[in-house]
Amino acid sequence: MKEEIRKVISANIDDNIEYLKNLLKDNSDIVYREFYVEDTKALIMYVDGMVDKILLDNFVLESLMLNRKEIKIEDVKDKILTVSDLREVKKLDEAVNAVLAGDTMMLFHGMDVCYVIATRFWPARGVSEPSRETVLRGGRDGFTETIRFNTALIRRRIRDTRLKMIPKTLGVRSKSDVIVMYIDDIADDKIVKKVFERLEEIEIDAILDSGYVEQLIEDNKWSPFPQIQSTERPDVVSAALYEGRVAILVDNSPFVLIVPTTLPNLFQSPDDYYQRWIYGSTLRIIRVISIILSLMLPAIYVAVTSFHPSIIPTKLAYFIAASREGVPFPAFVEAIIMEISLALLMESIVRLPRPIGATIGIVGGLIIGQAAVSAGIVSPIMIIIVSITAITSFTTPNYEITSAFRLIRFLLIIAASIMGLYGIMLSLILVLIHIIRLKSFGIPYLAPLVNFNKSDLKDMFIRAPLRRLKNRPRYMNTEDKVRQK
Repeated sequence: MKEEIRKVISANIDDNIEYLKNLLKDNSDIVYREFYVEDTKALIMYVDGMVDKILLDNFVLESLMLNRKEIKIEDVKDKILTVSDLREVKKLDEAVNAVLAGDTMMLFHGMDVCYVIATRFWPARGVSEPSRETVLRGGRDGFTETIRFNTALIRRRIRDTRLKMIPKTLGVRSKSDVIVMYIDDIADDKIVKKVFERLEEIEIDAILDSGYVEQLIEDNKWSPFPQIQSTERPDVVSAALYEGRVAILVDNSPFVLIVPTTLPNLFQSPDDYYQRWIYGSTLRIIRVISIILSLMLPAIYVAVTSFHPSIIPTKLAYFIAASREGVPFPAFVEAIIMEISLALLMESIVRLPRPIGATIGIVGGLIIGQAAVSAGIVSPIMIIIVSITAITSFTTPNYEITSAFRLIRFLLIIAASIMGLYGIMLSLILVLIHIIRLKSFGIPYLAPLVNFNKSDLKDMFIRAPLRRLKNRPRYMNTEDKVRQK
């Protein structure tokens, strides 16, 4: 059993100092600064490297130690200290947790309370453009690992008094800061309540990234489809909040979670709204066609060449047969080899430094592919199919849904090798049944298709002109249903 931190603050400061030093022993980064205010002993405690020492020196220690007037300890908070963010804490465990988060604790002899000064200041990555979600038009700022920077990026876009930021602490040991954001008069109370209930159920030692929270609060942990949207873009989060969704920010993570989400949401990009509706709608149609091609093309090739060659036009059949002459593997094995090779190549590109990754991509895509064809391991038509599959799969803005469809693609290839086109159809029916049953925080995953509403279809396969998008999504059951009059 781990030792619980004592909650009571003793009026004897020496007892507090002894207890704190024993509690946090063998920690070279904990600084204990003992000093006197007139004849009263005082202590400040902080973590070296996580506080603003200039603020402590100039506005705390200097104010207390160089003030020649008679100082009453009870007046320190309101009349002496020249810091903007200071609060009185009555529990020692709360003060210690604040210190470990970057604040400074101040104790005075004779007082059974302490002061916590907001001095958080640590090296942080600056705001930069998101690497995964690039856009042609729109903001170039992205979230960072510092949660307060991220809330500021959203606050810049939502200057509304009804925007709520509710702080929480998750992780028994890590005590990670988490903020739940929603717009009070838009978001459905049932969804907000469900979010807090699932967060309360989390019992884990540490939350190191928002991915932990995503996996612990999703509806169906066995589904390959992401039921929670993650993004690095503040404009995407702001737009989701205006639609009645809830955002979850986790300290030390540049990815913000958006709940609930639906399958159509994962195919949408900020570019769809920042450009004129004709271009945005065209891009969406291209994405739909691309995901169908990436999902079906390898499986159809295996099914047609193995079970249904009669449906291929004669000249094309001769070409395919000639290209496969000398290939020692059946179409199914050929497709699996190329899909696994593609997955390995993509994984290596992600893990390697960018200059080397680009080189590996060229070497793997061109040289190895050409060598495999020359050696007769795979056919040229298979190289073409895999190349088209790779290109079309990355037209989807969300990486998680791309990974889910990659797994479904393997399933379809296996089904096609067993039963041909019938196997593909049966697999698609099973996947469709699974998606129809899937929900995200009570919202159907295929909304608004399953709960048909004419107004919601204006922002699905095509994006209607902004003047026509007057209502918020009906399936979100928002309190304020009108966003444009």
